[in-house]
Amino acid sequence: MGRFKVAIVALDATLGEVPEWIQAGLNENNLEWAYEECTTREELSRFASDADVVWVHGGSKVVTVDSIKDLKHCGAIIRAGSGTDNIPVEEATKLGIVVAHTPEATREEVSDHTIGLLLNVVRQISFQDRAIHNGVWKLDSGRPRCQMRGQTLGLIGFGNIARNVIRKLSGFEMNFIVYDKYVSSEVIEAVGAKAKDLAEVMAQSDFVSIHCPWTPDTFHLIGERELRLMKPSGILINTARGKIIDEAALIKALQEGWFDAAGLDVLDEEPPHPDNPLLKMENVVLTPHNAGGSNVSQENFWRYSLDAAVAFSQGHWPRSYVNHDVKSRWDLT
Repeated sequence: MGRFKVAIVALDATLGEVPEWIQAGLNENNLEWAYEECTTREELSRFASDADVVWVHGGSKVVTVDSIKDLKHCGAIIRAGSGTDNIPVEEATKLGIVVAHTPEATREEVSDHTIGLLLNVVRQISFQDRAIHNGVWKLDSGRPRCQMRGQTLGLIGFGNIARNVIRKLSGFEMNFIVYDKYVSSEVIEAVGAKAKDLAEVMAQSDFVSIHCPWTPDTFHLIGERELRLMKPSGILINTARGKIIDEAALIKALQEGWFDAAGLDVLDEEPPHPDNPLLKMENVVLTPHNAGGSNVSQENFWRYSLDAAVAFSQGHWPRSYVNHDVKSRWDLT
């Protein structure tokens, strides 16, 4: 491909700068690179219009349907993270730009957190902890909802995280059913789960856990109709994206008892408005969209993003990308 430039245009606010070992990796692979925090279309166009790869680390929304058109030389956008809802994927596909991401970076962490939320809600750990801190020690206060053995977990989406959840929960002797219209029943059954349609997963599961990406197709995928299908004793877990669930319908469902409880790492509005009813519900466990965090997660974001940049520079498809129907500007193998 000749000269190859990587423009890092946004970093997570907690990072501050590009790590020295990433700088060394870019240099060792003969990649021309530069970093500048771009917050406007004008800044992005000035800094990255001649870049082969535009690298976004964090939730920056500087790459938009309009600003992406200024990236005349760009063949790929790397989003360090699993979600690409801050990248105009459809527009990128039209322009022949591959949108890579790094779902492997947090698959262990998010699957751990999913299970942690589920166990917390089932065993009522947060409820009991609050009661004790408030001076209430009662064995029947916050009695665990059920045992895990024999329950059915329904997973919506069957990527790396969902598969890890099944692997890690297999020792609980549970049943697993899956809805993912992009994954064959053979692949799902190979890990001991059963493929179902969305309505079947919602109706047959004791626990429902969401693992699909937020896209135009999955916006409010879980609405009033789906929530009404859940068992009265059902539990809903979401560690994906808040907008996959119609939050108004979710609040109504929990207030009226359509199902029993929820564990949520993500919300429609983050941080939530102080008046959000979910904040006052004893049957809801909340965490601040940090399911992907750990002592190694940031390093993994960087490592997998670097791998993608190097792959592109060598004319290869990256390990993970979201727009599989893209006709790349490059001849990738």
